[in-house]
Amino acid sequence: MTKPIFVDDYIAITEVLNKYNEGGKQAKSEIMKPAFAEEATIFGVENGKLAGGAISGLYDTIDTAFRPSPEARAVIARIDIVGTAASARVDTNDISGFCFTDFFNLLKVDGKWSIVSKIYHTNDAPKS
Repeated sequence: MTKPIFVDDYIAITEVLNKYNEGGKQAKSEIMKPAFAEEATIFGVENGKLAGGAISGLYDTIDTAFRPSPEARAVIARIDIVGTAASARVDTNDISGFCFTDFFNLLKVDGKWSIVSKIYHTNDAPKS
């Protein structure tokens, strides 16, 4: 019988997603970069059109257009794991005035989880 590793994988994925969340909160891509594979991609819909490409576009946006957001809150809404593949949903409020729903695909390579793709939806900011 092999030792179950689901809990260990779940914790490791949570740590990866928290790097992403903290990088957004601090507006510093260097904090989130270790969460992503070098080949990772990002896509969303902007003005009704598909937008995105290489993950470096996210880093550029975080470093130039975002500001530190100590009031930001994020929740990992779900994580699904099957072997070396996983998907996750993260909902974030008040990151530089924006609210996002992000969907991540992750792969475990050489024992390490990393994000290989991110798709996102920009939600309306909550009304005060």
